[in-house]
Amino acid sequence: MDIVTPNVGLLFWTSFLFLIVLVLLGQFAFKPIMNAIKEREQTIQEQLDAAKRAKEKMQELTKENERLIAEGRAEKEKIIADAKKAAAKIIEDAEQKAKIESSKIIASAQEAIQNEKKAALAEVRRQVASLSLEIAEKILRKELEKAGAHESLIEAYLKDVKLN
Repeated sequence: MDIVTPNVGLLFWTSFLFLIVLVLLGQFAFKPIMNAIKEREQTIQEQLDAAKRAKEKMQELTKENERLIAEGRAEKEKIIADAKKAAAKIIEDAEQKAKIESSKIIASAQEAIQNEKKAALAEVRRQVASLSLEIAEKILRKELEKAGAHESLIEAYLKDVKLN
């Protein structure tokens, strides 16, 4: 049983050495370990704070990006609307120009038709006058073939000329 029961001297020296090791560890080992643990804790807290700030900054950037996208969409819609207005104006101007040109062409064609009509009427009158003279000439020749018809016609013309 000697092995199981400790001796008082052994117990004293074991306790005494344990206390010395405990004091030495407390003086030289525990303080640096505690300081290292505190530094590690501070580093971890700083990193958590930095991550939180980064997360907040990302949220701000996301909101800013969404705002910029919305502005871009609004600007795109405005540009498209302006382009549609410009296209409509160009089409309207082209239609107006085409109407003006067509009215000019129609007026020119009507004027040309009127001129051709007048020329045709003048030609018809000239031909009618020419035909009338030819017919009158033929009738007069037939009438004047009779012997005394020349003299009676000349006398009639002379009477007519004197009266005027």
